Amino acid sequence: MKRFILLDSAPIPGTSGALCLFQYGEDFVIKIAGGDGGQLMNTRMHGSEDALAAIPCQQVAARTGVRVLIGGLGMGFTLAAALQHLGADAEVQVAELVPGVIEWNRGALGEKAGKPLDDPRTRVLQDDVANLLRGAERAYDAIMLDVDNGPEGLTQRGNDWLYSAEGLRNCARALRPGGVLAVWSASADRRFAERLRKVGFQVQERQVHAHGNKGTRHTIWIAERQG
Repeated sequence: MKRFILLDSAPIPGTSGALCLFQYGEDFVIKIAGGDGGQLMNTRMHGSEDALAAIPCQQVAARTGVRVLIGGLGMGFTLAAALQHLGADAEVQVAELVPGVIEWNRGALGEKAGKPLDDPRTRVLQDDVANLLRGAERAYDAIMLDVDNGPEGLTQRGNDWLYSAEGLRNCARALRPGGVLAVWSASADRRFAERLRKVGFQVQERQVHAHGNKGTRHTIWIAERQG
């Protein structure tokens, strides 16, 4: 009978919380320490994390010297999908706040996603993605955000800024003309879609299965910068 085996825990900078990495049979699971037992992510169900990168990267892949930013390394599947859909001259920056998550991806966890940290196009930054977005101007062709459970911070209240009108305006400024912002969420949020439109994005809301073509569905907002 399979059971959860705790492999490691990693403090979340700036908070009293931590993330925990578990092995569950052949899979890995990340949970919030002391939480209600719910999983933040696991290596068996990552269809929506793949789509978070695939959709925007396919839209900008034909450009020369594509540069994209991923907020949240997670289990590496969004990074792996971005690399799959971009050319040899692309640069994929990944901002990850929790040092332990980076280390997990360099170890056995990274095997599940195909070791995307080893790709020469990858640049990992141990930082809050908000710090990279503040003041950035026309720096990226696409920005992909998966730093929390959705438009309201769960692991860190500071994540709320990213989803605020001010944070979204920073995202728009950080994108090149015609660039794409993609935001992952565990559930739909009509107010967030309206917030994106109010700051000038053209918005589509996609429902994507977490695994295969059945079961749990997650929401991805695809927001295109106009002009």
